[in-house]
Amino acid sequence: MQQLEALTREASALAGGGYPVIPILSANEAEVGRQMQICNACRYCEGFCAVFPAMTRRLEFGKADIHYLANLCHSCGACLHACQYAPPHEFAVNVPQAMARVRIDTYAEYAWPGALGSLYKRNGLTLVLATALALVLFLVLTMAARGTLFPGPLAGNFYAIFPHNMLALMFGVVFGFAVLALGIGVARFWREVSPASETGRSQEPSLRRDATVEVVTDVLRLKYLDGGHGEGCNNADDRFTLWRRRFHHFTFYGFMLCFAATSVATLYHYLLDLHAPYPLTSLPVILGTSGGIGLVIGPVGLLWLNLRRDPAHGDLAQRPMDRGFIALLLLISLTGLALLVWRDTGAMALLLAIHLGVVMALFLTLPYGKFAHGIFRSAALLKNAIEKRQPNRLQLGSE
Repeated sequence: MQQLEALTREASALAGGGYPVIPILSANEAEVGRQMQICNACRYCEGFCAVFPAMTRRLEFGKADIHYLANLCHSCGACLHACQYAPPHEFAVNVPQAMARVRIDTYAEYAWPGALGSLYKRNGLTLVLATALALVLFLVLTMAARGTLFPGPLAGNFYAIFPHNMLALMFGVVFGFAVLALGIGVARFWREVSPASETGRSQEPSLRRDATVEVVTDVLRLKYLDGGHGEGCNNADDRFTLWRRRFHHFTFYGFMLCFAATSVATLYHYLLDLHAPYPLTSLPVILGTSGGIGLVIGPVGLLWLNLRRDPAHGDLAQRPMDRGFIALLLLISLTGLALLVWRDTGAMALLLAIHLGVVMALFLTLPYGKFAHGIFRSAALLKNAIEKRQPNRLQLGSE
């Protein structure tokens, strides 16, 4: 990737800045471009997910177009199983796999700081190291604060081990950095796939509002995990199934409920001067328990599907990243529920240290792991929602 960027800069310098320089495509990007040309001639899958209608609005596929389409793809597999040119045909069209390989390249290319983009390529190792270091940190802090991991029952008072302000500072700084890094990364992506020359045609408030409402609705419904036709994804064979969409719903809404529980507890603490531990019937506990259950069902189901998934449906090199993220979410939910059950026992300090360590590992890896796919995909969906409301000018690429 660095060599390609150097070649592009050199070409720009040779052109004296007077001529536009078309970015050089990587091998993965060129393969997506090749397949999109074939698909654009065939158009059998035009009624499937958002990728193919977006494809038909183009005659050529530049770097930005390829990045955009790759992040618009949800890897449902429907086009692969419908394609007459899929392997072993000599055209070897496998859109989900080709898109997946480009997608992770885009995460690395737009990552901030740029030097950390390489973590995507070694995400399995990154997750393991982040989890181990975060666990060690909180175990050591527990020992330092209490002198033991088993200090005896503390009536569920987490702050008797870790002061509230210390936890707020530690997690606030890490979470703030994650939001900043992801924000800058997706902003870079947006500037390339939606340059000002294009977005300037779509500044009508009603258009922006309608596009935003559509995207929010599609994201909340996980619309394009239905295969584009409502029957579901192809996971291991030609059969359609909605289980991938359902398990994603459990995971997504479980995560959001846990986030809501933390947000409500923060309001309780600062606005109402109500401090943890909260009773089992309180809103933070009800939200957190419901979210925790969702984050058990969803990740278990997604891991089961991932283990059974046809290797042709994605990039095998990314399996460690996918499974590592699923496992991390599952560990967070299991340790959180265990902490709730045994919070009034002498095991609370150890369980708290383990839970906080796993949560910290998630925060540390948010900008450089599987979580990024949801952010980039939402941006691609927004571009699609805006683009399809504009006249189809059949531009020769977006470069």
